[in-house]
Amino acid sequence: MIDQCGRNIDYLRVSVTDRCNLRCIYCMPKEGLRLVDRCEILSREEIIRICKVMAQLGIKKIKLTGGEPLVRQGVPSLVENLKALPGIEKVTLTTNGSLLAPQMELLARAGLDGLNISLDTLDAACFQKITRRDELSRVKEGIKAALSFPKISVKINCVPLGLEEQDLCEIAAIGKDAPIHVRFIEMMPIGFGREFRGMSEEEVVSLLEKRFGKMTPYTGESLGNGPCHYYNIDGFTGKIGFISAISHKFCRECNRIRLTSQGYLKTCLQYTAGRDLRRILREGGSDEDLKKEILAALKEKPVGHEFLEKEKKDDTENLCMSQIGG
Repeated sequence: MIDQCGRNIDYLRVSVTDRCNLRCIYCMPKEGLRLVDRCEILSREEIIRICKVMAQLGIKKIKLTGGEPLVRQGVPSLVENLKALPGIEKVTLTTNGSLLAPQMELLARAGLDGLNISLDTLDAACFQKITRRDELSRVKEGIKAALSFPKISVKINCVPLGLEEQDLCEIAAIGKDAPIHVRFIEMMPIGFGREFRGMSEEEVVSLLEKRFGKMTPYTGESLGNGPCHYYNIDGFTGKIGFISAISHKFCRECNRIRLTSQGYLKTCLQYTAGRDLRRILREGGSDEDLKKEILAALKEKPVGHEFLEKEKKDDTENLCMSQIGG
């Protein structure tokens, strides 16, 4: 699918739930958020149907997100169904890792291509401070289980918060002896993320180079679906990556759209603009009706975000990342 800016949109992020078993301080309040009724969440059949239509329009890669996707039952079988759709080349999953170990074998059998595991620190006290849960040991078990399936790519996603005890060098070192790419993701000013400054890419690079030596840009074949750019560090098995949507804006190369757990198609993270695909499904609409709405939404995909602008537009998104889909 080609949008109004000539960008090839071939990557769909699908949120399967708004629920999460952690309470990360930059994502939701301690008491959690108001959850929608389960009947408002897309059913497995509805997700498959939308993805089938998307594949016919040119989507090739699907990432399942949440909330925490693994709190929803049947994710491995959903992966298998999506992998079977004509035109779909890759199905990957973003998870906090705490529920991963018991489901890892089923996900591998289903044909999962890759895992992004969110992990902001290896310090137990800091982990509990950030997530408000004592789940670090289970996350480590999930990473270990994932590495037992070498055909599945594993990446760590870390959001630098500017906390000294977070120890970003320790996170980066995960990729030293294991085939894991560690990516540092710039804090997005979405929902509770607006309350944190985080750290810039330059600050993190400086920190890592003091510990590990010079980082050199990686120029080999693509390592994923999105805009991450990577560096090599001598002696490291994995790469170090950065997704810096604010300071290193990459909207001109954006190849993604998002489907929320309630079936709303979002074309840009910052804005509410999009289409309600669930309504079409539940009102008996045809696949052609779905295609028409998807293509109409794509024509309105913004040129880029304006997070640094002081004035908020009327259509600026006010939901949190767990409600949108991480």
